[in-house]
Amino acid sequence: MGLTEKVAAERLKAEGLNVFGENKKNGAVKIFLGQFRDVMVMILLGATVISVLLGEVSDAVTIILIVLLNAILGFIQEYRTEHTLEALRSMTAPTAKCRRDGVLRVIDASLLVTGDVIELEAGDRVPADCAVVSASGFFTDESILTGESEPVPKISGAADDRDNSIGRKNIIYCGTSAVKGTCTAVVNATGVNTQMGKISEMLDDIGKDMTPLQKRLGELGKVVAIICIVVCFAVFGAGVLRGENVFDMLMTGITIAIAAIPEGLPATVTIALALAVSRMMKQKALVNKLHSVETLGCTSVICSDKTGTITENKMTVTELHTADDVYYFSSRGYRVSGAVTKGEDNIAVNPKTEKALMESLRCGVVCSTAEIHTQDAPKSRNRGALSGKGEWKITGDPTEAALLIAAAKAGINRDGTQKLDEYPFDSETRFMAVHCRFGVEKRSCFKGAVEVILPRCSRYIDGNGKILPMTVAVRKNITKMTEEMSDNALRVLALAYTVSDSFSPDGGNLIFLGISGMTDPPRDEAKTAIRKCAAASVRTVMITGDHKNTAAAVAKKAGLLRGGKAITGAELDKMSDHELDRVIDKYTVFARVEPAHKLRIVRSFKRRGEIVTMTGDGVNDAPAIKEADVGVAMGMTGTDVTKQAADVILMDDNLATLVGAVEQGRCVYANIRKFVRYLLSCNIGEVLTMFLGILMGMPMILLPVQILLVNLVTDGLPAIALGMEKPESDIMSKPPRKSDEGFFSDGLMWKIIFRGIFIGLCTLASFAAVIHLGGTVEAARTCALITLVMSQLIHVFECRSEHRSLFRMNPFGNMKLLIAVLISFAALAAAVAVPQMQVVFNTVLPTSQQLLVSIGLSIAVPIVTSLFN
Repeated sequence: MGLTEKVAAERLKAEGLNVFGENKKNGAVKIFLGQFRDVMVMILLGATVISVLLGEVSDAVTIILIVLLNAILGFIQEYRTEHTLEALRSMTAPTAKCRRDGVLRVIDASLLVTGDVIELEAGDRVPADCAVVSASGFFTDESILTGESEPVPKISGAADDRDNSIGRKNIIYCGTSAVKGTCTAVVNATGVNTQMGKISEMLDDIGKDMTPLQKRLGELGKVVAIICIVVCFAVFGAGVLRGENVFDMLMTGITIAIAAIPEGLPATVTIALALAVSRMMKQKALVNKLHSVETLGCTSVICSDKTGTITENKMTVTELHTADDVYYFSSRGYRVSGAVTKGEDNIAVNPKTEKALMESLRCGVVCSTAEIHTQDAPKSRNRGALSGKGEWKITGDPTEAALLIAAAKAGINRDGTQKLDEYPFDSETRFMAVHCRFGVEKRSCFKGAVEVILPRCSRYIDGNGKILPMTVAVRKNITKMTEEMSDNALRVLALAYTVSDSFSPDGGNLIFLGISGMTDPPRDEAKTAIRKCAAASVRTVMITGDHKNTAAAVAKKAGLLRGGKAITGAELDKMSDHELDRVIDKYTVFARVEPAHKLRIVRSFKRRGEIVTMTGDGVNDAPAIKEADVGVAMGMTGTDVTKQAADVILMDDNLATLVGAVEQGRCVYANIRKFVRYLLSCNIGEVLTMFLGILMGMPMILLPVQILLVNLVTDGLPAIALGMEKPESDIMSKPPRKSDEGFFSDGLMWKIIFRGIFIGLCTLASFAAVIHLGGTVEAARTCALITLVMSQLIHVFECRSEHRSLFRMNPFGNMKLLIAVLISFAALAAAVAVPQMQVVFNTVLPTSQQLLVSIGLSIAVPIVTSLFN
């Protein structure tokens, strides 16, 4: 059995190595140079060259440092993404136990070819897609492909089966792990033809679009470029028409145009994003890519995984039905606290007095190979409820652990039982049996599918603990209960036993004990997060590999299925892309989906103009995560591949954390708009001051060194502090921004121009008024400087909100801004009042009258505009 080395060598030559294709890598130099393609960066580089030509070396050095800082940050982020496929390749097994020339030997997994016979046991990594030809209690963990954490039982099939599609019971998949049992399998696909290889190719084919912020900053850069060109030509033309020297006016025009560039903007954006990253980290959201912070803020659709994100990923027994009664278990997940209640009225009971319940739970404990333990559990387990804090820690199958925890809440464990023999669960027989000793009595305990266990039961235990003959009515009632529990998406297991000295797994005459219903419950915080998303007009949809009914039931409990429908991957396959785009808004749950389906769903939403955030943890999620506008990986359960493909990692795997990150994203974008409004208004004011002064034939309003002082005092700390503004209270009650919405929407450009004009006019008025009052040109320049700086420092407080006036905001709402303004004011005061600084900045100490004029003009406009807002 197996191939000969000669045949294997021929097939290896034809098929190639069992490895994933190499993706086209961008070299480090190419990635670094790519950071300089941004419009704003190109403008700044042009300004650097001109500054050097004009002798302004200090300005050039400052701009170069800003550009390099942004380039380095961008390089680090992009270089990290190049490792995504390398992590994927590491998930293939390095070696395999393969039968060649009739001998079982260990070979390099990359040398496997189709037709090779391999053997696997618990703990092995599957080296290629294979058809199982024999299996003994063999289970695999396919969570990296399907997203579902339950071990999958495998059965034997045809050795020549070449269909390696996901979800087949006789196929094992490359990269998955053997959980228990042993198997012999025949390789049916290698390399890029495996399911993992197909995901690798999907990842390689996906490019990353520019984020909304990058697009908007590009738009802003173009606006700034136009302003610079217009200003340069306007100043040059006005001066030449007045008879000024052509070369001098050209240099003056270029100088003023450079002054119009908000050179601090890229650094301020970077700092604002970095601060948001820091805040998100404290909320357990780790950001891989800086610009994705803002993109989260305009998310309109969240495509969420089910298991562990919306649900707790902790199987829990919620109810147990005996022939006569129903019992409910409080608490969810693996929490130690919990109680047992009885009947529809939820009457608290002492489980020790409920014979049928106790026997059912004891049977569940015996028919389990899982283990639970906790340091917080009380030593005594004789009460009907456990008290204390903390959670159980589990090892083994989650379903079996759920039965152990339910029993522990009733004070039952394995004490007093001795396992004698075991028939392990088999996917074909669908039950397990354990022969054990209870004191002096020997029993065979059974656990399995109701349709398998119930027909073998000839007796049952009633509410009083008596063993009675099974009747047709009781059998029908049990069947009805099973159907109702299944309809509610509960996983149902029947429990039964028989007293016997010998062990016969195939025997009958069993005593029916009860049926347990278990589920992976929705997180409470996920329900709150979904409601918060709905209030913010953000759609949340569930994408899962689970069954349609189960997914729909979980979605309903989580508050997702409000008017939405559920659809399966098979149904998606019947639709064209056009049909899917037309109807996708009708669906809230996408069940039984494969990696290609997830990718298609994300692309469909994007074609409809949605900004899509996709969450996931398995390799199967990686292509969709990379395709989404924002990819989010699970930090606790996510694979390395998924984490490296993602923009954001949720350290607690919690949907509520993601919604908090969306809020931070909205806050970041709002703050960027605020300081762009501030910086551009101030720069327009400066340019207009100089331009109108030249146009009107006035002396130079401000000297170059004074303009430098204005930029140093107003463009730095206040703008950065404005970027640290807290979210406004109504930020999550507004709909997300549309993907095609311009940066200057909602009248922002007019606010910037209007305020910039008034800053410039007030500065000119201050200069003219001091001259009119008999002051010197130096005094007029000093007062113009005071008016310009004070106007900008007051305007920064106006920029804290786009909708509230200066007098409707708490002046102490942003203490960092207040401190920044005080520092800037102190710098201005020193430049005007300290003799040594007066020499440097060509200022004089103004008279009281002159000071009153300059300050009065500074505060006039904000007072007037606030009265009408």
